[in-house]
Amino acid sequence: MTVDEKTQKFTDESPEGSYMVQAADDTKHDAVFGELGDKGPNFRAVGWVGATVLMIKSAFGLGVLSIPFVFQAVGIIPGVILIVVIECITTWSAFVLGSFKLNHRETYSLADVGRVLAGRAGEEFFSVAVCICMLFFSASGMVGVTTALNAVSTHGTCTAVFMVVVFVVSMGCASIRTLGNIAWLGWVGLISIFSAVMVMTVSVGVQDRPNDAPATGPWDKDFKLFTTPTFADAISAVATILFAAAGTPTYFGIISEMKDPRKYHRAMLLNQVFVTAMYCIIGSIVYWYCGQYVASPALGSAGPLMKKISYGLSIPGLFFSVILWVHIPAKFILVRILRGSHHLAANTPTHWATWFTCTFACTTIAYIIGSAIPILSSIISLVGALIAPLLCIIPFGFMWFHDNTRGRTWQSLPTLTKAHAVWATFVILVGLFITVGGTYGAVVTIINQPGGGGPWSCADNSNSV
Repeated sequence: MTVDEKTQKFTDESPEGSYMVQAADDTKHDAVFGELGDKGPNFRAVGWVGATVLMIKSAFGLGVLSIPFVFQAVGIIPGVILIVVIECITTWSAFVLGSFKLNHRETYSLADVGRVLAGRAGEEFFSVAVCICMLFFSASGMVGVTTALNAVSTHGTCTAVFMVVVFVVSMGCASIRTLGNIAWLGWVGLISIFSAVMVMTVSVGVQDRPNDAPATGPWDKDFKLFTTPTFADAISAVATILFAAAGTPTYFGIISEMKDPRKYHRAMLLNQVFVTAMYCIIGSIVYWYCGQYVASPALGSAGPLMKKISYGLSIPGLFFSVILWVHIPAKFILVRILRGSHHLAANTPTHWATWFTCTFACTTIAYIIGSAIPILSSIISLVGALIAPLLCIIPFGFMWFHDNTRGRTWQSLPTLTKAHAVWATFVILVGLFITVGGTYGAVVTIINQPGGGGPWSCADNSNSV
């Protein structure tokens, strides 16, 4: 009996089987990558500690510095509650992801989940959604790196030149074939971003006033416990938290390359606890000391010198975000093209040509998006509102139903399973609400945002000059 047959038998015999899978793992033959030998890349080399770092880095970035703007919109108490609620939902979703992967070892991405749930139509839909979302986020990451380079150099050269530098470095590093070989960069990236955020956080706490506050005289931080936001502002705050903290789309790629996928859940839970705590703590501290005078970009809140230091520290982490967000869709396309072929896990010319084509294409598309769209941040919000809930929340409710209630009547389900079904339904509805409401809020923002800049602009995007 194969591993998948044992897993399916266990799931069929237990109503909560998808949460208790203990099937043995086989590192010689993988359901996704095929035969794993010494003559090809080792696609199963990520330990659970490395997986934890990769997950944290995919979810924790400079997006934490958008949280004070959320607090300004809805108040700090509702803001913290929203963070905790959204993180609970994404944690449950990530838990279901791991259980579904253990039950269906052949799944490598949400496209494979779509095939399991809805056949070819589901596979193609999620294939497009995953690639669009990740490449837009990659483009946003590239813009973030150019912002850091401009800040450190005080706009030392044309931003378009910095973008080319980002393209070359990202393309080279994203072409490293396995996450096992990239994991060490995850440590560098995590320490980089964490150091930058902590330096900025401590700096705003010890300074007399934020850099954007009036230079002399009294100043009102406008600290708010509660507010009465418009619907557009409130739903934009919810979407901001989701976009900033949810790295769920990358977790399938990470668990698929783990040495022991059964240790995924411990890595994921450590990641979620860390990210939730950091977003609440750092966001609250920065908002308390800066209030309405949080700078944009937020690392400038402590003044020009600390802005340079913070952005300098953040550069490796920002680069790694781009590398990861390019690597994941490139690997997805590679698997999609070569799946079932011996070329997928072998050092053949076909393998290398396909892999470099995938990484070059993904990096190039992200570069074009980041360079050609003047109001990229608003477009990212729109794409995120339309697609992020589809990748981070909605499908996981259906995945839970598929593994725990398929072929069974409501009356035959235990009480605990019925309660869980109610929760899964709630998660799906929340995802749909964020999709509709977030799209409305993003469209309103785009309409009200003044135009500026142009494609392949040389203008400073760090407000340094």
